[in-house]
Parts: sequence; C-alpha cells; structure tokens
Amino acid sequence: MSSPAPTNAPAADFVAEVDALGERLALVRERIGAVIFGQHEVVEQALITLLAGGHALLIGVPGLAKTRLVETLGTILGLDDKRIQCTPDLMPADILGSEVLEETESGRRSFRFIPGPVFCQLLMADEINRASPRTQSALLQAMQERRVSIAGQYHPLPQPFHVLATQNPLEQEGTYPLPEAQLDRFLLQIDVDYPDRDSERRILIETTGAQEAVVRPTMTGAELMAAQHLVRRIPVGDSVVDAILALVRSGRPDPAATGPRRFVAWGPGPRASQALMLACRARALIGGRYSPSVDDVLALAPPVLRHRMAVSFAGRAEGVGVGQVIEQMMAPLQ
Repeated sequence: MSSPAPTNAPAADFVAEVDALGERLALVRERIGAVIFGQHEVVEQALITLLAGGHALLIGVPGLAKTRLVETLGTILGLDDKRIQCTPDLMPADILGSEVLEETESGRRSFRFIPGPVFCQLLMADEINRASPRTQSALLQAMQERRVSIAGQYHPLPQPFHVLATQNPLEQEGTYPLPEAQLDRFLLQIDVDYPDRDSERRILIETTGAQEAVVRPTMTGAELMAAQHLVRRIPVGDSVVDAILALVRSGRPDPAATGPRRFVAWGPGPRASQALMLACRARALIGGRYSPSVDDVLALAPPVLRHRMAVSFAGRAEGVGVGQVIEQMMAPLQ
C-alpha cells in the first residue's frame, strides 16, 4: 500500500513556481533595461498589464520610447507584435481584415478572409484617439471578446492577445476622445514622463553610436500564458480585498463627500476592482512575493483609477483634478 502524498506538496510546488517565474521576470526586466533607459515604473506597469492579461493605455509626449517599449516587450516575451498608426481615415477593415472575392481556374468564385494586423499577440495602436469612433468600436470588440466579427463570421484572435495603445496628451486637434466604455477596457493608464538626467545622458551616449543593444527573447507566448494562470492562483488576504473595495467604492459620487471627492462626476465600477486585484497579484509576483499587500494597492491605485473617473465642471473650474481625488481616496489606507 503506497503512502499518502505530503499535504504540503501543492504549496511547495506553488512556491517553486513563483520563485522560478520571479527569476525569469528579473531577467526580463534586466534585458528591457538594456534598451529602455530609466522609466522603471513604466516598464513595471507594462509588465503588470501583460501578466494580468490586460491592455494598457500609454500617455506621454512624443519621443519617450513608447513605441520602442512595445517592440522590446514583443521581442523579449516572444510575442508576435504589430503596429497600427491610427489616423482619422483609418477604417475598421484596415485593422480587422476583410473578405475578398477570388475566382479559381475552373471559374468558381468564393470569398477568402484576409486577416488584418489585429491578428497578432501584441498590438500597438499608436495615437489611438486619432481613429474615428467607428474604428475605435471595432478595436473595442477585439479587446473585450478576443475575437472579431467579419461578414457574420467570428474569427478568434491569437492567444495571448494584448493591446498597448498610445495617446499624445498635447495636440488634441483632429482627435476623437475615447469613450468611457473603451477606457474601462484598459487595465492600466500608464503615464510616461520625461527621463531623469542620468537616464537621458545614457540615452544620448548609447543610442547615437555605431551600435545599439540587441534585444534577445527571454520568454515565449506559452510561458506568458502560464504566468498569467499563476497570477490568478496567488492568494489575496482579506485586508487587501477590503482595501480594494474601500478604495474603489470611495471613488463614486457621494452627496455627503467632502474635499476633492465632492466633485466626482462618475467613478469606477466593479471592473476597476477586478483590475486592481489582478494588478496587485501581478505586482507581487514581479517582486517575488507570494501574496500582495496594501502597499501594492496604493502603488497601483492611480494607474488603475485615473482613466475610470471624472470630476465635474465645478471641480475643473476650481482646479481640482482626478489625481487629487485619488490622493484623498488613498489617504485612509496609508
């Protein structure tokens, strides 16, 4: 008669998986750092987005390596990446693909579907707010359902599938603001700021010479999907769950609110709570920890919530921004 398996075997396997993935992710960050100088928080949030299986909206002025970051992530993570330059005349078929009528040598005619650039694993939508609402809606279906509908037929997208979209916060002429429904589909809004002096000095030296750093693959798409499954297995303590609930619910309109919170026009829904929970798990995994903490909630509250809230006209007139509201929301947890 065989002896029973030790009761701590599953826990030991889980710890070993987390440790192994933590080492792999440390190598990923090291190789990204050889190409993207500075921007450590931006890189971390981009990795959190991919580990959580979501999409991200990167907002920053031109020239801050947003495109380079997406290309680097695609290469290092072993993903098939493509890029779309969004313009007002971009049509849904330019992204999704279309059917063409073909005729064989025997004279038989049939339609053949030609996939568009959305059929990849990592899609960069550059300046997404320049695409028309019709095109944005087509991309929204792909982001939400991981499939597209052409001529009444559904076509599944490759797995994993992620969209990293960029937006220029300066020039707003000829743009179509993203609707709230589409903004809510982005797991994080990543604000890309200017690099510090040391990082910019390194950029000058290492990117204007005869040779540049070569990016090498570190993971595969299958390994990324396995990591995404592991993220969902990470346990979350009651204190963290309560912190997420308290934070998200405090961001909704409340007639009794005081301070900047009284100017909230609309706030985050349950999808924000789900996004924050997954992002906290992914951040713990990147840090080599076996469960998230309230510090993870505080660190990820701004990128999770800033695009899921809006202040009223009265608040804008008094100079109140979403950032100030989020700071007030975070204060009880600090």
